[in-house]
Amino acid sequence: MHILIAEDETDIRSLLEIALKEEGYSVFAVQDGIEAWEVFNAKPADLAILDVMMPRLDGFNLLRKIREKSNIPVIFLTARGEDMDKVLGLGLGADDYLVKPFSMAELLARVGAQLRRSSLYAGLAASQPEPRIVCGALVLDINSCCLYRNDAPVEMNAKEYKLLKYLMQNPNRVFTKKQLYQAVWDDDSFNDDNTVMVHISHIRNKIEDNPKEPVYLKTIRGIGYRFVRG
Repeated sequence: MHILIAEDETDIRSLLEIALKEEGYSVFAVQDGIEAWEVFNAKPADLAILDVMMPRLDGFNLLRKIREKSNIPVIFLTARGEDMDKVLGLGLGADDYLVKPFSMAELLARVGAQLRRSSLYAGLAASQPEPRIVCGALVLDINSCCLYRNDAPVEMNAKEYKLLKYLMQNPNRVFTKKQLYQAVWDDDSFNDDNTVMVHISHIRNKIEDNPKEPVYLKTIRGIGYRFVRG
């Protein structure tokens, strides 16, 4: 994990750098907001610790610039404990606020907590399905449950939509008819090849220029089907 420190007091900056490195973090430590902004653009950080009162560019304005590009956790350090400063900092997008003098153990605990929270949010975001799947002339909008072909809406019944969505979310993977039936019809008792075949045929008629020579929805002889997403 990379941590950016912007602190104009040399002693505090050095203590922070030493303590964080001892915890295993990679640290970029600078003395003012301008340097911090330059470093941030060259070496994006996972978390920033910013002093509020710095020469050239203060912590509040540095945070404004960071928030234009990134949602990394930001912890403010300040000698001023006024409520209005805290309100302003948090309102600008800071995640935490420590008033000097502070306990190094507390700061390290807050750094760890912010990084864990950030990693959790990143993991949750990555696990979410794509809101829109684009493949050639096809756009599947998952939020609205609509398919568009060449920007025109395509009418589909519920099973056709679920079947196409399942295939498009698993591109280039071959599925048997039984696997598709169990995934879309939520039923383990698969007894009829025709159910899947008929729905595949209907989908092809709606998405392919030539359903007899499909580009997207291919038949894998003797096995099943796959959706080709280049």
